[in-house]
Amino acid sequence: MTAQVDRTAEAAGAAGVAGAAEATGAGRAARAPGTVRRRVLVGAAALLMLTGGATIAHGAADGTDGAPAPDGGGHAAHSTGTDTGTRSGEAGLVGGASRSGGFWMRADGVFSPPGSFVPSDALTYDTALVPAAARIEITQYADRTSHRVGTRLRGLVPNRAYGMHVHTSPCAADPASAGPHYQHRVSATADPVNEVWLDFRTDRNGNGEAEARHEWGFRDGGARSVIVHDAQGGAGKRVACFTVPFSS
Repeated sequence: MTAQVDRTAEAAGAAGVAGAAEATGAGRAARAPGTVRRRVLVGAAALLMLTGGATIAHGAADGTDGAPAPDGGGHAAHSTGTDTGTRSGEAGLVGGASRSGGFWMRADGVFSPPGSFVPSDALTYDTALVPAAARIEITQYADRTSHRVGTRLRGLVPNRAYGMHVHTSPCAADPASAGPHYQHRVSATADPVNEVWLDFRTDRNGNGEAEARHEWGFRDGGARSVIVHDAQGGAGKRVACFTVPFSS
């Protein structure tokens, strides 16, 4: 009887050891390098989606990247499945030659305050008027006879008037860094004939858009950003800025 009890205990002990070994093996499998790498990649992808990344793409001359060429009319489709392109909320750029012999460009951005964890080409200096995560799209199209610059914005204050102009320098933490309005002919006065004005009014959802047309285009490197102002007209407080690679 005693021998049978000892054998039973021995068997139970062996089963416990085997179970512990199996659990240890399963733990090691769960911590296998491939699994860890997958978890790190998934975590990094989730962080990128939440905080923003960066991407730049170039469109084909005939719009075969999935976006119609601008001379087809209206705003070109977005380059990704999101509302206004990627950088997972940051700036995306597409562009190329148009079928009519001109060129086109589209840039998208998501506003964030200066000094944010993920750098942004779209900066908001007043989050009450241009909230963080508000979106902006700038389009440019030119051919032999005309030059058009358009904008669409999403997520601003509903039913409010904003001013917007093309400026001469890139955005920075200091709103003044974007320089003065771009002018076709340097003048002491500001007007929509000699400058690119994109004043707009938002709808009840905080969305707005505008387009400016001229017979002249930009000088090479002369136009580098757009500034959103708190009031329409030739001046106003600078509340947001978007660095845009305008073409000449």
